Amino acid sequence: MPFPVEQKWIVETEQKLGIKFPAGFKDSMMQLNGGEVRTSIDLFSLHPFMDKTDRKRIQRTCNSICRETATARKWDYFPKELVVIGSNGGGDLLVLKPKETAPSVLEDVIYWWDHETSFVEPIADDFSDLKKT
Repeated sequence: MPFPVEQKWIVETEQKLGIKFPAGFKDSMMQLNGGEVRTSIDLFSLHPFMDKTDRKRIQRTCNSICRETATARKWDYFPKELVVIGSNGGGDLLVLKPKETAPSVLEDVIYWWDHETSFVEPIADDFSDLKKT
């Protein structure tokens, strides 16, 4: 169940990963930390920002962006520069890529990572282009 998240938890995630998330993504996640989005590919569950406010929020956010990104980066075939923001439950992931000109800043574009081919394809120009369900 998605719920609002304070900016300090987003900043903590950015510091752990050494990146900056796109403003539109952060704004949306601050209102509803998690949830689902429909894409042209599939329905994806969004990974939340870890929220350590209380025990209940810790339990609800344990599948955090940090944790899921760290897990995916252990796979030999997963591009290590990508940040995982969602999954479809079948192995495919929603990811963000760093800007070529500023590797510590993530692009606005949302990408689909295909677990069968390791292909990375843009599916939305901005997070706001995805339909939240």
